Amino acid sequence: MAAEPSSVRTLAGRVKAAYDNLPLPAPVVAAMALDFLLARLRPLPLPGPRSVHRLAGAGLMFAGAGLNAWALAERRRRSAGPFELERPEELVTTGPYAITRHPMYVGWWLIQIGAGTLAGSAWVLALLPAQLLVEHRFVLEEEAALADLFPQSYPDYAERVPHYVGLPRG
Repeated sequence: MAAEPSSVRTLAGRVKAAYDNLPLPAPVVAAMALDFLLARLRPLPLPGPRSVHRLAGAGLMFAGAGLNAWALAERRRRSAGPFELERPEELVTTGPYAITRHPMYVGWWLIQIGAGTLAGSAWVLALLPAQLLVEHRFVLEEEAALADLFPQSYPDYAERVPHYVGLPRG
């Protein structure tokens, strides 16, 4: 049995190794932290009763977590060897990938909107458009890499399935 590198034996090494294969985009982390900070410094409450915020927020978070779990399960099911999120072995076009080309981004956005709604803070909605513009740049880079990796199948897939949400085409 091969020995683990010393960096994996430390807590920081284990955290880094887990994060490296976690589909959590850095802009989502930054936006959620900013949402939380602004809600504490300058509260901007959502209109309506807290019970509705809690119910809607929990539902959105549950939907986002479910979408992420489904997408990861579909990717893992398509991996012959060790699962590496950033190194796909094949283009996955089934499951949630038949509905959106980026189900994990959509899942994290649902979780983020749900967390802000659960907290009753409108900051999440105020900041979301800017965050989506930043993340869209990363999405386009990922799509260019996928087009290079899968030159025969990716263009047809991109033609049929929307970036984020909407009805599949053709």
